[in-house]
Amino acid sequence: QVQLVESGGGLVQAGGSLRLSCAASGSIFSIYAMGWYRQAPGKQRELVAVIRRTGTTDYADSVKGRFTISRDNAKNTVCLQMNSLKPEDTAVYYCNARDFVNRNSWGQGTQVTVSS
Repeated sequence: QVQLVESGGGLVQAGGSLRLSCAASGSIFSIYAMGWYRQAPGKQRELVAVIRRTGTTDYADSVKGRFTISRDNAKNTVCLQMNSLKPEDTAVYYCNARDFVNRNSWGQGTQVTVSS
């Protein structure tokens, strides 16, 4: 079992930046990949960015060049640096951890609101 605690988020004007952090605890050894998803009102949850144990990353097309996912293995944390934010980035952002048998763990979610 993996526990995830998110921090960061908040309200920012368009063009601004925010940084989300996610601290993992519990069965850290079982984690294959960690990432961030988001869900806007009335929309499905979507993948924003993922970083795997190998170090490879993937991003949603809508955030490429603006968002950067990184990890600190010593602190068991994953961060999402979000730059050039747009109103359409407004959503609840969830940290996710996936293990080697594709079981998922989720954080409680953190609100990101970008005003125009």
